[in-house]
Amino acid sequence: MADVTFTSPAIPKDVTVYAVAGDTRTLLSVAKEHKVPIHFECENGECGSCACEVSVLTGKTPLGISLTEKEKIALKLAGKITAQQIHDAEERDLPPPWRLACQFIVRHEDILVKF
Repeated sequence: MADVTFTSPAIPKDVTVYAVAGDTRTLLSVAKEHKVPIHFECENGECGSCACEVSVLTGKTPLGISLTEKEKIALKLAGKITAQQIHDAEERDLPPPWRLACQFIVRHEDILVKF
């Protein structure tokens, strides 16, 4: 299980929920299940409206988390990630700081989600 903590000026206090590791649910579906108001529009990775900053809270090196092609394009066009960060994610398994909630699959790592 993973602890997912959501923080935002849009909510009165941080919300921590549990996500089952290996469930292959997106961060957006976890947020919706727990009524966390992450803004979204298309839910398909094309509009970029659900961009959020994701930090791994464990002291270990984060697991490589694949970026979808749609996510790469949307985040790069929005100026949230650079070509170098995309390269680092693909070649060195270093996750970028920004992800799309509709594309990010929750793993077993405890994470902080700022939106």
